[in-house]
Amino acid sequence: MVSESDTTPIPGQIVRIVRGRDAGKYCVVVDIIDNRFVKVADGDKRKFDRAKKKNVNHLELHSEISVEVKNSIDETGKVTNGKLRFAIAKFLEENDSDLRKGESIDG
Repeated sequence: MVSESDTTPIPGQIVRIVRGRDAGKYCVVVDIIDNRFVKVADGDKRKFDRAKKKNVNHLELHSEISVEVKNSIDETGKVTNGKLRFAIAKFLEENDSDLRKGESIDG
């Protein structure tokens, strides 16, 4: 059973796209349109000013929320593309190191 909080994205939350052309890529939620759609951007291919509208059902929500991105969106309504790239790189680096630690213990 999935709780409501698990399916409600938050600006600054890291997500992985599971459907569509960009499947498998990581992005950051930059805007909530309604309970079904959000806007996502990665700061590289998809810039903040041309964020992609995505259905929440086509995203895999991660528990990681970038504080820098969230604060910037809350304060100014905008975020730099550099902060988006940094948030995604930091998330991938932390998860990659956790995966490697798990492989070395098991292997």
